[in-house]
Amino acid sequence: QVQLVESGGGLVQAGGSLRLSCAASGRTFSVYTMGWFRQAPGKEREFVAAISRSGISTYHADSVKGRFTISRDNAKNTVYLQMNSLKPEDTAIYYCAASGSSYGPQIKRTTEYAYWGQGTQVTVSS
Repeated sequence: QVQLVESGGGLVQAGGSLRLSCAASGRTFSVYTMGWFRQAPGKEREFVAAISRSGISTYHADSVKGRFTISRDNAKNTVYLQMNSLKPEDTAIYYCAASGSSYGPQIKRTTEYAYWGQGTQVTVSS
């Protein structure tokens, strides 16, 4: 089992940047594929980005490609989401999640992730 705690959210103007962090504790962090998801008010939770266990492979949703970057530091048991050129439509609660599945096309699905953090609010003003 693994526990996840996100941090780094906040209020930022459009065009600004934030870096989210997700610290993991419990079972060995490096065995998990990690993902970031977000949920805006009245909308379903949606996939943002995922990273393989080693950190070599990453995948970003089209809506954030070129603006957001997922990375991980297995020595620090932490996964990051660097968010640049933020837009008002990026406003949401951002969640990190851990999956015991191997990295592949399925990692965009929320059902692949057994462990979730509590979320951190990101608000982008226009």
